[in-house]
This record gives sequence, structure tokens and C-alpha cells, in this order.
Amino acid sequence: MGLAANIKRDFIFMKRLLRILKWVKPVNPDSHDLVCDDFEAVATKWPNNLAVKFEGKSLTYQQLDTMANRYAHWGRQRGLKAGDTVALFLPNRLDYLAIWLGFNKIGVITALINNSLTGAGLAHCINISVASLTIVDQTTRAAFQEIESQIERHQALWVLDLPRESETENCRSLDAALKGVSSVRPDRAFRSGLTAHNIALYIYTSGTTGLPKAAKISNARAQLYMKAFAGLTQMKPNEKVYCVLPLYHATGGLCAVGAALLNGAGVVLKRKFSASQFWSDVRAEGITHIVYIGELCRYLVNSPPAPNPEDETKHKVRMAFGNGMRPEVWDHFKSRFRIKEVMEFYGSTEGNVSLFNLDGHSGAIARVPKMLKKSFNVRLVRFDVESEMPDRQPNGLCYECKPGEIGEAIGQIAGDARHAYSGYADKAASQKKILTDVFKKGDQWFRTGDLMRQDKAGYLYFIDRIGDTFRWKGENVSTSEVAEYSAAAPGVEEAIIYGVPVPNHDGKAGMAAIIAREGFDLKIFKNFVDSKLPVWARPKFVRMLHDVETTGTFKYKKMDLIKVGYDITQTTDPIFVCHGDDYVPLTAEMIEDITTGKLRL
Repeated sequence: MGLAANIKRDFIFMKRLLRILKWVKPVNPDSHDLVCDDFEAVATKWPNNLAVKFEGKSLTYQQLDTMANRYAHWGRQRGLKAGDTVALFLPNRLDYLAIWLGFNKIGVITALINNSLTGAGLAHCINISVASLTIVDQTTRAAFQEIESQIERHQALWVLDLPRESETENCRSLDAALKGVSSVRPDRAFRSGLTAHNIALYIYTSGTTGLPKAAKISNARAQLYMKAFAGLTQMKPNEKVYCVLPLYHATGGLCAVGAALLNGAGVVLKRKFSASQFWSDVRAEGITHIVYIGELCRYLVNSPPAPNPEDETKHKVRMAFGNGMRPEVWDHFKSRFRIKEVMEFYGSTEGNVSLFNLDGHSGAIARVPKMLKKSFNVRLVRFDVESEMPDRQPNGLCYECKPGEIGEAIGQIAGDARHAYSGYADKAASQKKILTDVFKKGDQWFRTGDLMRQDKAGYLYFIDRIGDTFRWKGENVSTSEVAEYSAAAPGVEEAIIYGVPVPNHDGKAGMAAIIAREGFDLKIFKNFVDSKLPVWARPKFVRMLHDVETTGTFKYKKMDLIKVGYDITQTTDPIFVCHGDDYVPLTAEMIEDITTGKLRL
């Protein structure tokens, strides 16, 4: 890179960094301003601007605020008070944001439940939130009622889109209950004892311990997410962000929402992602910003041309922002769809490490220049793959990685908003993410669980997840959870679960190595795991083990299985792939189709 190019890069970097810092500077855990206060200020300033549009219906800022007020007053009528929790088990819909913003106005925590969950996973998420009540709609009602007996706290179910005449004693119409409820802003006295340090949301994240964990999102952390992206994107009041990501995730529900709603701009919301409709929607709605996860971008670049080719290029998009875009997709995505800027970022829902690729360097998740190292809360420490712990020096402290070395990313824990670590609802799970005695005795650092590499210019590149968790379809998959349900299937003696890299796909596809008993049937196995696991967690490959080697402590040698993956030339074990509604024998021809992208999983 030449001197002029370096100067231009550094100028862009500093300009954008200062803009973000200006936005997040006011965030203070001790402040009495919550997320709802930020929103109310914007709603007062731009009452008639478009706030949210969904399936042909829209809300202005004033209408969104009015709707949120009704939910706040309804919550008070139900006896909810500051510190209580409500479980929100809904898909993307027009009133999603109004619900949790409304509860925030009275200090009530909202647990944002993944609307794809079923069974024990769903019951677990509601139980650990200690929710006083659950809100569903007609699309999620059945899944809740199937596990209702597993909910530890008995509660009436409140249903959106349910006619009053269809109510039962424990299944109530929320639409009917909201009629006649006050629409004025609730008195701030209802939340007067709270500060931004208090919890606003629970957002669930999968880990290595099996079932999802509830990450505690304080008001201050939510404000950091929202304000950072408001500053980064510089959305104008007449601009719109297109959000096809679920609102129960931080990327869509806080980053994209903050970028728009704190700037007086609009969110055009989609129920779910559709590659075939994406660019026609973007062009028709006059979208200026799109938010992504890596798999979304890969789907788009691998999709055939849009029915109207001009939809892909004759649009108003000036920025795409998100996380997880792989280097091999990046340049293709920008050139094919004429995207001026790609703004990649990195952050974990529960953690304190937030990074931005401010100058758009292809393939990097962020840049931390050496001269600004102390301004960024991230370090890489040498990592021992066998022990799955950082290496230690003879004095007990960690080694910091040199440029080019791969290590685990960690962030220092302190009391201010930028360094705070809220952790999970489960204290034991929170403690496992803390690393002590890192660079000096007694210091504490948050473990991201991610391996990265940093080059001499300061650019950081994501390498892989640590341990048994792998990512697929933008979701974290816990091998222990998948193994638990796979082993419980009829005819299964043991199930070993791991992720395998697949060309033309982000993340890793799940693979189950099965030790079977007599009578095992693959079709029965598939039906069983499909009934227990969400779509992204279901194994895409199955290997039927003739023999399995264990270590001296009787642990299966999973690494040997991972090395073989689904390569049928390296084993005599039968390997099957999920194709349609069945597992079918994997052939060399199918492997070729997977490699070329003709067959997608």
C-alpha cells in the first residue's frame, strides 16, 4: 500500500472512529436515561417520520410511541413492575419493537425468545428468564402450548391476532386487552429508581454447555449498540434500512434498529429472508442501508440473476453493514450489487469486545492500529488447542500474540460502559467466560471464545470458534445439545456431533457419527431429531461407525472424525447426506455437486 493510500485509509478510519465515539460518549451506566428515553426524544423530534414498515403497513414515530405506551400501561394493569420479566415469543412483526420499548418505559425486562425454538429448548429459555407472562401470536402459539406443562411459573398466555370469542381461561386475546388502554407516555416515576446499569433485555446465545443462555443486556449496553450504529451509518431522516434478520438477535434488533430509529430514519422489516425477493424489495422501497449476516450475503451472490436484473444494481443502497461476511464473498458482493460501502463489525451479544472495520478493508473484521491499541478493548492471547485454554508463561501470565499469530480474542473487564461485562442470567455460566491473571495479577478479561489473527497493519481476521460450538446459518450450534437428542433417538447407542466445513457455505454443517444398536433406522432417526431441534441444528451428514477409537479417559477421538469429514474415500463407514426429507447415501457425484455449489445443504 502506497503512502497516499495509507493516508487516505487512516483519514477515513479516524473520521469514522471519532463519529462513533461522539455518539457513544454520553452512555453512562449510572445515568437515569434508559433506551426508551432515547427513543422518546427522537419520537418528539420526528413524530411524522416513517419509523417501521412491515407487509404494507407502517407506523410513524408518534404511532410507534403511542403503541409502546399502550403496552406499558397494559403491563402496569397486569401488575408488572420494574425488574419483572416478560417473554416475547414472536416472529418479526409491526409491533415487535413497540412491545419491548413499552415494557422498558416501566422498567420491565423483555426476554427475546427465538421464534424457531420448540420443545425443551423453548421451555428452558422461558424458565431461565423467570418471566411473569409470555406473549405469542398465532404462528408461535402452538409451540408454546406444546411445552406449557414444562413452564415452571404458571402464567396466562397472551396471544396477538386472537379474536376475543376464541379466548380460554389461560389463553387471552392481547388485542382485546389493549383496547381502551391509555396511549399517553407513562410517568417516568415508574422507572425512576433505575439506571442504565439495569437490565433491559435478555438476548439468547448458544454456547458449549448445551441449551441457550440468556445474555443480560443492560440499558447501557443496548444504548452502546444502537448509538454506535447510528453514528457509523449516519442515516438521514428520509433514509431506510432493510432488515430481514430476526429482531430477537442483536444484529437486527439493536444494531439495525438503532441505526435507523436514533436518526429519525425508517426500518423496513421483513418476516424472513428471501433471496428471490431481496433486491426487488430493496429497489421498490427505496432502501439506502441493508444489514446482513455472512450467510445472507453468500445466498445472494450464489443466487441466479433477479427476474428484473436492474433491481440488483439500480437501487439506492449506499451501505451494507453486518458481521460474518467471508473474504471470498466480500468483493463479489460489492461488485455484483454495486454496493459502495461494506461496514463489517464484530461483537458478541454478552461480551465487551466490539470492533469495526471502519475503512472497508476486504475480508477483515476490524482494524486496531498499533498507535491506538489502548483505545480498543481487545487483545489476542496465545491459545492451546488441546486444553482449550490460553497458554501461560512460567510466571502464570498469558502471552500476547505477535502479528500473524492466531490467538483467542479477549476484552478487559472494568466498571465503565465500554468495558462492562453483564454476563448471563446463569452466574456459573458467566464466570466461565472470565479469564484472570492475564497481563498482571488480579486483572479480569472476557473470553470471546473466538480465534483471530492480526496482521502488521492492525487488521483482525476471524479464524474459528473455540471448542464444540460451531456456526451454521448464522446461528451457534451446540454439539452437546445435538448429541443429547441424537443419542436419545431409537436405536442409537452413542452419537458424536461435530461441524465440518462445506464449500460455498458459511460456518460448518453438522455431522453425526452414530454407533447404532440393532433396529436402528435412519428415517426414524431423522424424524426424531427434526422434532427436537431447530432447523439450523439438525445434522446434515450422518456417518455410521463400524468401530470407534477412544482416548485413555474413554473420550471419543472427535478430531480424527473431523479430519475425515464427509470424505468417503478416507473411510469404509457409510456416510449419508440430508437430501430433501431423507438421508441418502453420499456419492462422489454428490460431493462434486456440493463442492461446486450445485447441491446446497
